[in-house]
Amino acid sequence: MSEPGRYTNKRVLITCIDRYMGKPIAEGFEREGAEVITDNDLLQTQEAVDALKQKVGDIDILVANFADDPRPNPVGKLDSADWESQFELMVYPFMRTINTFAPAMQAQGHGKIVAMTSASSLRGIPGFSSYCSARGAQNAFVRAAGLELAASNVQLNAIAQNYVKNERYFPDEFINSDVFKEKVLPHIPTGKVADPEETAELALYLASDKCTHMVGQVLPWAGGWVTTTG
Repeated sequence: MSEPGRYTNKRVLITCIDRYMGKPIAEGFEREGAEVITDNDLLQTQEAVDALKQKVGDIDILVANFADDPRPNPVGKLDSADWESQFELMVYPFMRTINTFAPAMQAQGHGKIVAMTSASSLRGIPGFSSYCSARGAQNAFVRAAGLELAASNVQLNAIAQNYVKNERYFPDEFINSDVFKEKVLPHIPTGKVADPEETAELALYLASDKCTHMVGQVLPWAGGWVTTTG
């Protein structure tokens, strides 16, 4: 449940604001009084991240939100340019951004990092191995780095989602299509696509002062799809 003022005096940085879950999460923090700083650079170089760090300064919360379009190809026909692009857009910027902002959080003795990843690597999607591999790298980084940062009272966790409305993977036109209704919807145990506000609520909890005992976790947020066999 939203708590107006819960994030008063908290500085939140959200990357790639126009992609994936950037806007709904930003709106959630703004409603609760945070100073929300948004960025729309793809952060494909360390110089770009350093410039952002210099511009923004110290923050309390980082939402590492990176996404790219999946490139379907069966094994044996994978284009190296495709998987290199997926890592260059989702993995390397993700890692270098956390790597750049986390030390200041460690030094101040507190901080929250919420990573927006994907459930795709937790189960696997045939034909999308390069995308699943990139998302899997993000999730593996969260598990390891989260344990390391925990000693400094910095909590890093990931929301590994699927079947949530967003402009990149599940826009309204796709959700309303016959293809989605006939071939995708039957595989979602909840029988629906979640509203983005649900993800924002989870992000707000993970970034809150009440969340202190969860670190390095990759939370499936996919309507039961990760654990179903259907």
